Amino acid sequence: MSEEFEVRGAHEDTIDKAAERGAEDPFVGRIALTTAVLATIGAVLSYEGGATQASALMYKNEAAIKKTEAANQWNFYQAKSNKQNLAEMAVLLVPQDSRQKFSAEIERYAKEKADISKEAQKFESESKAQDERSDHELHVHHRYALATTFLQIAIALSAIALLTRKKWLQWGVYAISAVGVALGISAYFTH
Repeated sequence: MSEEFEVRGAHEDTIDKAAERGAEDPFVGRIALTTAVLATIGAVLSYEGGATQASALMYKNEAAIKKTEAANQWNFYQAKSNKQNLAEMAVLLVPQDSRQKFSAEIERYAKEKADISKEAQKFESESKAQDERSDHELHVHHRYALATTFLQIAIALSAIALLTRKKWLQWGVYAISAVGVALGISAYFTH
């Protein structure tokens, strides 16, 4: 038979006791409610921050893959250039009756190089676009992280306000919370 048990942190007991006292004391009730709301908003912003960080890494990885594909194309281009150069030298060195074959190869290599160049440039363009998307996602992540930090500070400050029962600390909680929520909203609309 398995037994379930819950390990509670000291802060959870404090919050429960404060909630019980909240019915008697409006100051305690407001701080407890504010803390619960801030923790919920902070959890959502933290999740969004993690999601944007993961997206930034995914886009950066895609950029690296496209950059590698572009490098492979440029290496292929270089190989074709080398073959074209050899064919151009052959035209100068072989007898007149054999030159037609090498001239045809020169034209073929020039056409192949043009196609390879277009492909390489396409990969470079895709890599740049993925890099830009990654940078944007990372910027949004930083806004979410900053918003979460402000909310964590507000939660800590609310605990201090609860312990000291200072009204000005309560207003500090609201002010810092407003900054955190504003940053979270800004991150959401920047995304």
